[in-house]
Amino acid sequence: MRFNKLCIFLFACALVASTSSARSRVNGISGKPEHSARPDVSRSPGAASKSPTELDKVIDRIIRREQNEMAAFALFKPIVETYIQQLKPNRDFGTIPDMDSYFIGQADFSNEIKIHSMLKGRGLLYEMTPFPTKEWAWDPRGFAQMIYIDRRDFDREHYDFRYAGEDFLGAVRCLMFDISPKRHAEKGHFKGRIWVEDHDYTIVRFNGAYQPERVDFRGKFVIHFDSWRMNIQPDLWLPAYVFIEGVNRNPGGLPKFKAQSRFWGYSPKAAIHESEFSDIYIEPDKQIEDDSAQQDDLSPIQEQRQFDREAEDNVIDNLVQSGLIAPAGPVDKMLDTVLNNLEVTNHLDIQPEPRCRVMLTSNIELFSVGHTIVVSRGLLDVLPDESTLAVMLAQELSDAMLWKPSLSEYEFYDLLQTPTPQAMKRFSFRDSQAELAATSSRTLEILSNSPYRSNLGTAALFLKELREESKLLPHLVGPHLGNRIYPIAAIANSGVDLKPDDVEQIAALPMGSRITVDPWDDHIRMLKARPVRLESAREKMPFEITPFMPDLTRYQDLKTAAATRDDSAVGSN
Repeated sequence: MRFNKLCIFLFACALVASTSSARSRVNGISGKPEHSARPDVSRSPGAASKSPTELDKVIDRIIRREQNEMAAFALFKPIVETYIQQLKPNRDFGTIPDMDSYFIGQADFSNEIKIHSMLKGRGLLYEMTPFPTKEWAWDPRGFAQMIYIDRRDFDREHYDFRYAGEDFLGAVRCLMFDISPKRHAEKGHFKGRIWVEDHDYTIVRFNGAYQPERVDFRGKFVIHFDSWRMNIQPDLWLPAYVFIEGVNRNPGGLPKFKAQSRFWGYSPKAAIHESEFSDIYIEPDKQIEDDSAQQDDLSPIQEQRQFDREAEDNVIDNLVQSGLIAPAGPVDKMLDTVLNNLEVTNHLDIQPEPRCRVMLTSNIELFSVGHTIVVSRGLLDVLPDESTLAVMLAQELSDAMLWKPSLSEYEFYDLLQTPTPQAMKRFSFRDSQAELAATSSRTLEILSNSPYRSNLGTAALFLKELREESKLLPHLVGPHLGNRIYPIAAIANSGVDLKPDDVEQIAALPMGSRITVDPWDDHIRMLKARPVRLESAREKMPFEITPFMPDLTRYQDLKTAAATRDDSAVGSN
């Protein structure tokens, strides 16, 4: 027993212990990103043959720019979410998820790395543990460390740089360098490849591992990671995604795992509101006309409805301010269209009018705040088609029609002054099993009258796949504010059986298949990836973590593309 516990302890400590020397101090570096004339260096494929002096200048620029970037990170407190899937060997699919862990919190990089948990009821370390006791736990700081190459020693004294050519990451042309710690360097340094954009020499991606590899009596355990930054403000690239994979080179050793970390919520919401206020034009000395004579008085029932609607708005606004719900946008309109299809075909006239919003977390959950239906990004990502989405929304539409206690307490603003780390702990919209079961018959009735009634086969497959995976991935399907997806028996038990080896049968998609998030202001949009024909059943990967390969764009190009998308969305409505 002691042998096993020691092994697990070494494995659990790997993330932090292997980076312990990369301490969290920036040596007097200014927080303002460097933006000066870059040296006259050729960026042609033949750059490696240029004189060492020119390459030295480029390397020096990369180092200075990275130091400024690290200083800039310390100015922000983004939300960080990490999700881990432990894997087990499978004869047909190579590996499949066997266990999972989840953490979400607010990061603070101003000094030592700190992460304030947003989850309820458990401590910082226990949130991450895949093991049954608190003694053996992941540390979220080890994953957050992976937004840095080296917080202390990223310089020529500690690293060797070798030019490795050019590459395009999306629309951004990059120089590639392979870097490795010098022999005299201490433990905890990075070895791998960096991608440097060719305007200001900012590192936008790095891929490798901290050295030396973790070695214990069961073999070498290597934690590789692929870290991405996005140009979401002028002259500033901020961490957005990290894909992590732990591999034991000794068969029968510690289990392999995959993980992903996402970062968002960089922009202070107060600054956004102040910016919006600056655009308001108030005409001076204009007489305001009172049109109360043309307005109908509200009945007590209407007044209660309006009061409750304002309470709904307050809750949603609070969760937007906390970075948990995306600001209103085109994805909400898409969801509202499906919801409207259900209402119109069932001749429903629900007041206040139901509407949809998207929660930014990766887990799978669904809930209602009054007549506002909230769908998690993680759920949208894995849904196979619109009909399955309609089943999810029909459940919550039925739930919104049930009588529930008034939300009027949230109409009082003194109850809504909640710091970001406390937001999840402050609210709960979870229904009882009895309430969920009570909506089943009405959900079926709504679907039977809807335009989706003849296409519920994929929804049945999705619910079956979800039921199977929930046994192994409780953190993925576990809700934070609302409900687990309720498996309506009449749908879940219908249709064909699951066929994992059939490439034509897609019950659920991999994580991250539908939605992308702007890490700066939390706006979301649908991915525009083309459908891909699967080569084998191994590529189905329902509910699984996959690597990130974002299409990098420079800030100005990104904003131009976003404006074009918004204009086209408005024109199509």
